[in-house]
Amino acid sequence: MIRFLLLGCLLLLSACASQTPLPERTPNLALPLQLHIERQVAEQRQDWLLVIQREGPGIRWSMMDPLGIPVARQKLIDGQWQADGLLPPNPEARELFAALLFALTPEGELHGNYPAARQQDGQRSLSARWNIRYSQPSPSQPPSFELNVSQGPHYRVTPLGENTP
Repeated sequence: MIRFLLLGCLLLLSACASQTPLPERTPNLALPLQLHIERQVAEQRQDWLLVIQREGPGIRWSMMDPLGIPVARQKLIDGQWQADGLLPPNPEARELFAALLFALTPEGELHGNYPAARQQDGQRSLSARWNIRYSQPSPSQPPSFELNVSQGPHYRVTPLGENTP
């Protein structure tokens, strides 16, 4: 009986520890956004299209493969992720969406929303969890950047419409 109780406590602690960081307040993003996401793990590459749009009080995140088949859909409402549709839970996508929210947060809102964030010389990080390296942004478009997730894949993110490899 005690073993089951200890196991339950460990599972509860690990669930709390694995929760993705979210901003104190929802940042002011220029929405809607359409992004090309290139996921790289070892020698394997995947391409996705991500649409981020405001919907009522929240932000909807819809990710599709190149054929338009939904990969993940989430809504961020009042600082909480909620499933959107009938897709099964996708923890990697939720981590990616949270990291993208961090990467897209305007510089002036960064430290108010992520007090532990560091930014310097075209790079931004949140502890050892996420590291972002920005390319030269175009004034009329969101920036392109590379995103490294600790214990996870490497992503290259570009605004849709830019030349993507």
